[in-house]
Amino acid sequence: MEHGREGNRDRNRDRDYEQKEFVEKLVRLNRTAKVVKGGRRFSFSALTIVGDRKGNVGYGFGKANDVSEAIRKSMDKARRNMVKLPVKNGTIPHEIQAEFKSSCVLLKPACSGTGIIAGGPVRAIMEAGGVTDVLSKSIGASNQINVIRATFECIAGLMDAKAVAKNRGKAIKDLWG
Repeated sequence: MEHGREGNRDRNRDRDYEQKEFVEKLVRLNRTAKVVKGGRRFSFSALTIVGDRKGNVGYGFGKANDVSEAIRKSMDKARRNMVKLPVKNGTIPHEIQAEFKSSCVLLKPACSGTGIIAGGPVRAIMEAGGVTDVLSKSIGASNQINVIRATFECIAGLMDAKAVAKNRGKAIKDLWG
């Protein structure tokens, strides 16, 4: 095992390579003002989606006094909160609906060539996750962080072919031929 700077340099190079393979999308950047004696003090919050287009996707929310720092924090949190999105032939395996607070998201599988029929944050999640064909509807409150959390509830509830076959006590071949 090498000690010293050479080993650290290689490790950092690998980490940089890992970061470059992710798709990073900024969903929302918000500026808030706090009124103090000398005037207004601004701070920023950033909501981002990170995915590898191979079925892994995550979201992050970061706050800071500087725009770039808020975005960096949210990207780091998104990389730490990655979940597996089961993708089958470019779409999701089955229809699902989930709620978070008063935001509700409905996801439906779509045939090849349909594209991503989704609005705002749901589209960003599906693109970053590697889904190419999906239908979606956002119902209720349109608060972007709540829509994202509802979409991740959907992703958590999605079952891949192996899970469905196991729950029914059958082989995958029996279900889909």
